[in-house]
Amino acid sequence: MKLLRYIIALVLVSFGSIGGAAQTRSAIPSARTLVVLPFENTSKAPGLEWISESFPEVLGKRLASPLLYIVSREDRSYAFDRAGIPANLHLSRATLYRIAEQMDADLVVLGAYSFDGQRFTARAQLLDMKALSLSPEQVESGALVKLIDIQTALAWDLLRLVNPNALPSRDQFVAAAGAIRLDAFENYVRGVIATSRPVKIKHFRDAIRLSPDYTMAILQLARTYFDERDYEQAATWFARVPRSDPAAREANFYLGLAAYYMGDFAKSEEAFDFVASRLPLTEVYNNLGVVSGRRGKRAEIDYFQKTVKADASDPDYHFNLGVALYRAGDFAGASRQLRETLSLRPTDSEAKSLLDSIAAGGVGRASDSAAQSGRTKIPMARIKRNYDETSFQQLALEIQNAAEARLAKTDPRSHAEFHVARGREFLAKGFNAEAERDFREAIQLDPTSSAAHLGLARSLEDINDGSARTEAEAALRLEPISTEAMLVLARLDLKSNQPQAAEEYVDRALALEPNNSAALALKRTIAEKLAK
Repeated sequence: MKLLRYIIALVLVSFGSIGGAAQTRSAIPSARTLVVLPFENTSKAPGLEWISESFPEVLGKRLASPLLYIVSREDRSYAFDRAGIPANLHLSRATLYRIAEQMDADLVVLGAYSFDGQRFTARAQLLDMKALSLSPEQVESGALVKLIDIQTALAWDLLRLVNPNALPSRDQFVAAAGAIRLDAFENYVRGVIATSRPVKIKHFRDAIRLSPDYTMAILQLARTYFDERDYEQAATWFARVPRSDPAAREANFYLGLAAYYMGDFAKSEEAFDFVASRLPLTEVYNNLGVVSGRRGKRAEIDYFQKTVKADASDPDYHFNLGVALYRAGDFAGASRQLRETLSLRPTDSEAKSLLDSIAAGGVGRASDSAAQSGRTKIPMARIKRNYDETSFQQLALEIQNAAEARLAKTDPRSHAEFHVARGREFLAKGFNAEAERDFREAIQLDPTSSAAHLGLARSLEDINDGSARTEAEAALRLEPISTEAMLVLARLDLKSNQPQAAEEYVDRALALEPNNSAALALKRTIAEKLAK
């Protein structure tokens, strides 16, 4: 079910009265769906058209938060296609308004940019579709080479309209975004909007050549190879996406598919298992069942039963379970699933053929050897190629809204503890960005929570030493015996090439917990560093 296919807004209308920032904030509930439209190019300078599409790329990533679910470019493009409108066509306000009446998005970011040869200026407004109010214009400007910083600052301005109390300072927000070379970013965006696959490949490769760790360029290059059915190249590039990156779930799903088509079922199973451990998507469990079956594992039945239970409306899931049960000798169970398949898809010839074979009694032992003897040909289970994290996250957003509504009736400390617990779960699974958002929400609710400051420090530890240190120090002030905070500070000192300072924090931690394994391991690492 594509929940977000119908939640895209393409709106730019004039309202009789424009609401102020305070009105915009009061009208926005705890969590909403937001779409960023490409910005209008009002500059006469040549060669800047690509920047229009760069705004959704940057703002979408920067605006994502517990309060906002960001509609992807694919879903936005789908909405244009569904309306029969070219994505690059300049639409009238009346046309956009008529389209908007059929949509159900909450917020829209729209804007424009200009360049006078020396200074680049970006302007944006936040449109609240439910309150029918448009925020005051937010403006950021600077040198063109600082484009990404300008866009990040603009995202901070917009987030301030939504929830001003849950934000770090403007400078911290911009610094935490990380640096991307502008020429690499331009190649990435040009690759995204290119219609020719060879052109896409060229731009993505150029982006990676300029910035070898540019994860999104790596992912898009891999997807392009996958679409070309060059599975060997696709698998190579999907495997380069770090498993700590939020894009790792999508990368490993397609890595699993590429490995499957190459016949490397062990690698395929490992990749799908990684995704399943972090995101309970039905299609992932289905694919684990398919690969398990190809590897001769009886776990395939368990996986297929899970998929049928999660989504009984998909005929492929019933078919796969039927095939697995048939192979295991459960002909009655197989018949039930095959009949269910045909009730959902009457034209399924494979399901009908296998069901007819069972009904005719030509089953014997449903083994591969029986199939080879010509008695019954066992069809292959069907793998799923659709990666639909969008629908899952939309459902998760609805669940979050329900939880927030319930927690709103509790005291701030209890509410903060909920976000701390969820942030820790994200950290345990390597989702630092998601964890960061929960810890920031917890700090907003309860600034005296040492656990929230510590969690935020841990989520920032790998990307922003300064902010991570500030939060770890805050946690230690609030709880002076926090060994975890001491270890975070020790790791930061070690990372900054200050082993003596790191050793002092570790020694303090061990004085409190002499058997702390993390502290003991860090102590050995520091000793090796000092010995050198």
